[in-house]
Amino acid sequence: MTDSVINQIVAAPPRGGHRISFLRLGGASDMPLTELHAAAERLARGLRDLGIGPGDRVGILASNSLEWVLLDLAALRLKAVVAGFEPGKFDPDGALLARYRLAVLFTDRKADGDGIRSLGDVASLIENADPASPLPAVEYKPEDATTIKFTSGSTGEPKGLAATAGSIDSSINAVQEMFGHRDGDNLFTFLPLSLLQQRYWIYSALCFGHDVTVCTYEAAFAAMRRAAPTVVMGVPGFYETAKKHIESRTRGAQSAEALRAAARGLFGDRIRYLWTGSAPARPSMLRFFTEVGMPIYEGYGLNETCIVSKNHPRAHREGSVGQVLPGKKVLLDSGGVISVHSDHPVNRRYEYAAPGESERVFGAEGTVRTGDLGYIDEDGFLFIRGRADDVIVLDNGKKVIVRPLEEYLKASPAIEECVVFCPTQTHLVAVVSPAGDPADSKAITARLESANATFSQDEQIKNVVVAGDRFSIANGMLTSQFKPRRQRILETYWAQINGKVPGNGF
Repeated sequence: MTDSVINQIVAAPPRGGHRISFLRLGGASDMPLTELHAAAERLARGLRDLGIGPGDRVGILASNSLEWVLLDLAALRLKAVVAGFEPGKFDPDGALLARYRLAVLFTDRKADGDGIRSLGDVASLIENADPASPLPAVEYKPEDATTIKFTSGSTGEPKGLAATAGSIDSSINAVQEMFGHRDGDNLFTFLPLSLLQQRYWIYSALCFGHDVTVCTYEAAFAAMRRAAPTVVMGVPGFYETAKKHIESRTRGAQSAEALRAAARGLFGDRIRYLWTGSAPARPSMLRFFTEVGMPIYEGYGLNETCIVSKNHPRAHREGSVGQVLPGKKVLLDSGGVISVHSDHPVNRRYEYAAPGESERVFGAEGTVRTGDLGYIDEDGFLFIRGRADDVIVLDNGKKVIVRPLEEYLKASPAIEECVVFCPTQTHLVAVVSPAGDPADSKAITARLESANATFSQDEQIKNVVVAGDRFSIANGMLTSQFKPRRQRILETYWAQINGKVPGNGF
């Protein structure tokens, strides 16, 4: 396969001079990429000694670590398939092995049972592997699956999707063409490695020659300055929190230079650019980082499509999610609903999903129905207006797209997150997660009044329900990529939304 990142990784060691670092609250470690590759080769022999071979599934349910990376690379070397499970969403037990047909499951959680191994076993598998027994060469075709990834859907059991080598190669090569990651770069990633895109940056380092730092979300802010990254990969919620940290460090001094100094104090002084996606980003946040000298580029993609579009230094338009990548085509129906065609699809169906779910999402010839509303401007920049499912049809027949309302309310410093519902098709109700504790009710009320003065009669918000607990991953109101779980929020605040009980709204 021409220009295959995956085949380059499994065929030969990387060139010397670059490192991978692991930073956690409890400590740090690093190693040359050449040693990482060699250790993964030895681990592949150890996994083979366990009976793992091409097509077998290696489950990993653990926090980000060296062992996670080694298992992933060793599975690639064997042409085995990794199933990465996000901690907290899955339990390491026999039912997990059976459901996903795992040959073995590695975990850093307490667990016992046939086929379940501790992450600590990785070191012994490397040490005890037979060095005299070479591994056969492997080569991936574009349609070969390398990993099972799972959706971060808002309800129900996560859907599994087998990602192909061709989809990974095309995405990484397109990103490399846009950003030119190179010697001197250090890409900083902290979201769970169970999210396939986080592993892209490790593959990129091995293929194109740059450093990479793997962290955990909990340690990210403490570790960034120490890591001195040139690129940070984060979701909008992370940068919103970073913005607050920076502003708080200036102690009221809002001069450009004071903000730039505070930003360097948090991110280090080597930032080339910031990467964001996975959820809508506030324009105010994007402008903030660009103004402090850290240009931030928003993109668009789904689990089912990989990266579809991306702003980058040579093509950037405020408010858009960038121009469509080579190998992708965005198709719009008469209502503006987006479908995406890929030359190298992630897949053409779900591996695990309810009956009919694959047919609902996947069309012919690698087309994915995204459910997002958007348009493309005259220069080819893609703009996302919201979700088709979140278009509210009022009893007078008028359609309301809720995303502009939600974004307007979230522009208030008092509101961290916002979801708009229409309980009876007659009026709108917003559920907001306050930015502070206690909530600044005066500021929230003022923003509501401003929204009602700005938007049309059909878009008036009758009531605001203030969440008792701020939305978080821990309480189930946000996905792992910090997107609101709309259905969970609706269920939790159903009575207040419908006015059935007195709430903390106003």
